[in-house]
Amino acid sequence: MAGGSTMSSEIWRPPSSFAEDLRREYGLECPPAWGTPRRFEHPTLGGAAAKVMRALGHEPMAWQQYVLDTALEVDPDTGLFLHRKVGLSVPRQQGKTETILTVMIHRMMAWPNQNIVYSAQTRIDARKRWEDEFLAKMDASRLFGRYHPRKTTGNEAIIWKSNRSRLGIVSNTEKAGHGPPLDLGMMDEIFAHRDDRVEQSMSPAMLTRQNAQMWWASAGGDTKATFLNNKRKQGRELIERGWATGQWSQVAYFEWFAPDDLPRDDPKTWRTCMPALGITAKEEVIRGELDSMDAPEFDRAYLNRTRMPTPISDPNIPREAWPKLVDETSQAGADLVFAVDVAQDRSSSSIGVASKRADGRTHLEVVARRPGTAWVAEALALLSQRRRPLVVAVAGSGAPSQSLIDDIEAAGITVPADKGNPHRGHLVVLRTGDASEAAAQFADAVRQGAVAHLDQAPLTAAVNAARTRRNGDAWVLDRTNSPVDIAPLVAVTNARWALLAKGAAVLDDYDVLNSVF
Repeated sequence: MAGGSTMSSEIWRPPSSFAEDLRREYGLECPPAWGTPRRFEHPTLGGAAAKVMRALGHEPMAWQQYVLDTALEVDPDTGLFLHRKVGLSVPRQQGKTETILTVMIHRMMAWPNQNIVYSAQTRIDARKRWEDEFLAKMDASRLFGRYHPRKTTGNEAIIWKSNRSRLGIVSNTEKAGHGPPLDLGMMDEIFAHRDDRVEQSMSPAMLTRQNAQMWWASAGGDTKATFLNNKRKQGRELIERGWATGQWSQVAYFEWFAPDDLPRDDPKTWRTCMPALGITAKEEVIRGELDSMDAPEFDRAYLNRTRMPTPISDPNIPREAWPKLVDETSQAGADLVFAVDVAQDRSSSSIGVASKRADGRTHLEVVARRPGTAWVAEALALLSQRRRPLVVAVAGSGAPSQSLIDDIEAAGITVPADKGNPHRGHLVVLRTGDASEAAAQFADAVRQGAVAHLDQAPLTAAVNAARTRRNGDAWVLDRTNSPVDIAPLVAVTNARWALLAKGAAVLDDYDVLNSVF
């Protein structure tokens, strides 16, 4: 919650019992935002893997033990792994390398004649990590002498002497997994993969292996990292579906992530997504990284956010004035207006509020931002009941939010019969001309210092990246060509317009004492 605000945006969260279970069983104080739960009725090889990590010289951290225990759960009837695929998305400096190395060495030690392959950004990167990190860690550990390294270029492998299992490397190409049957495929740093060619090459080689697993691991990427972004999207959907239905798939998924509306420079934010903070990752080191890196790259590497492209400035949007209007103590007053807008791809919706302050400036805030659209009408009805808005605004005339009008009216927020004399709480539908007027008035107000905001990440990101398009001799905000979701900006822009254009005409037809909150 920013400043003195009583409202905040939201993302999906697992049941509170999930974090409680992880705290009780593992002492884990930083649960994943999306994570497969440990089902304790199933045996696991996580304990055996932890012994391998200790042999490498690392005591498993709580998050690592949880991931190992869950990813290596075994079906008691078949003795096979319950999870054929495992995804791990965690920020830098949290112990990812030790985790995946442990999984690969455990596989080599546990069964004979195992074929394990590792891929990274490129074959050169894979070779460097294989030799400079994996082999170096093994040579410095209690495992030294139990394996034979083969360093011939193109035929690299770490071969376990007692059972002939081997760990090799592959290229990031269509032929990556071609060859002998594959028991474990480890795809690392997939933020650099532009497609799924490595996965598609490994999958056929695993078909005849009943106990095979495929892992991928990575911190966040950019918008071009389609393979990683699709994997994260699929993983999140599987976890959310699992909690909703109680049915869990053969894919285990773990993601630590800091929501976009949390400030990047606050250690409280770091503690939501860095499970090794205070153990192997120190606050002073993270602070140094923040000071030395550009903000989008820090967000990608340490908050596990997707790095967005640097926006090209749009001359109609005064984004340079926006930072000067931050007031973290600003709050919405009694006479306020809500407005809703929907992302162009309908992946999320935003509710904004506008309210006149005593100093004449207009308070702007995103009060809710959640996935999809199904929640909007109920949320607006609840907000209207609690806050008694002057009006509620929604864009019509072909805007994505136009489809919500019927649901909003069904929830009790209706368009007045006499549009010139709305009563408190009525619905106002913006026409195209109103949207042009709202956008231009917002831009003027920002340049004139006539608004105040809380510097909420989704709203500020929308201001920084928003594009506009011509509408006759005027212009409107352009959802289609903006590189980020600008629904938060459209929502507060329309809320401000409705406050000024319609607020004065509102008729109060209820006892004023009922509006006290």
